[in-house]
Amino acid sequence: MIQNQKIVFIGSGVMAEAMIAGLIRQKVAAPDALIAAGPRVERGDELHTQYGITTLVDNAVAAQQGDVVVLSVKPQRLDKVLSGLCGFIQPHALVLSIVAGATIGKISSQLKHHLIVRSMPNTPAQIGEGITVWTAAQEVSDEQREMARQILGAFGEEVYVDDENYLDMATAISGTGPAYVFLFMEAMVDAGVHLGFPRRIAEQLVAYTLRGSVDYYLKRSSSVHLAHLRNQVTSPGGTSAAALYYLEKAGFRTAISRAIWAAYERSQELGKGGQSHPPEKNADNWTR
Repeated sequence: MIQNQKIVFIGSGVMAEAMIAGLIRQKVAAPDALIAAGPRVERGDELHTQYGITTLVDNAVAAQQGDVVVLSVKPQRLDKVLSGLCGFIQPHALVLSIVAGATIGKISSQLKHHLIVRSMPNTPAQIGEGITVWTAAQEVSDEQREMARQILGAFGEEVYVDDENYLDMATAISGTGPAYVFLFMEAMVDAGVHLGFPRRIAEQLVAYTLRGSVDYYLKRSSSVHLAHLRNQVTSPGGTSAAALYYLEKAGFRTAISRAIWAAYERSQELGKGGQSHPPEKNADNWTR
């Protein structure tokens, strides 16, 4: 457990709650060491009742109490939030951001504070099955890096990278990735219903097929390439071969690659504070 450290969440939404639940569940931090700040009193009351943490509506008052200040607001609100926090972060405090696209430089400049960790978790963190890619400013001490590792590891796997550019890449793959998976699942379920299955059964077939396939891959991934696993279930002239031929002909791989590139570009735009063209207008430039 992280001893004698107050962890303050600026933003009390779904991801903040996932982190709070994970920290308590994994005994990384006690409820009395956690503070969540957000504008809605009823949301604060809900978190206090559920987890026994302290909740506030004033970001600045909350931030002043933090040894670790977690930025867990939506990207579109970040500039306003950072402006309100400037001057209220304790000099020794670690600022840990989970805001998509927000660079260490941007956060540091607007807060006038240099102890910054930038991270990109994903939705499965809500059930303790997430994966978070993170990096730290040079000024962050080894002790603070270890503290960040414990916090981020409380709701799934964590991967440290030296190059901050990997964070935008991670946003496009693991951060946005659950949306691709859910869309794929939805398409499979709808196809099952079209074939004649009740939706309930189609959903069960799809969910367990994906979960089993992923578990099988993870148990074999140290020595087996994905293409080999795919070939194992693709008999010459069989049903899998027919389905995969159609997917390749329809540009399945290219569509996935372009979607990930579009998400990557959008992450970079958000980091620059951009609200420019929709990302799909640039999607055809995915190879550059």
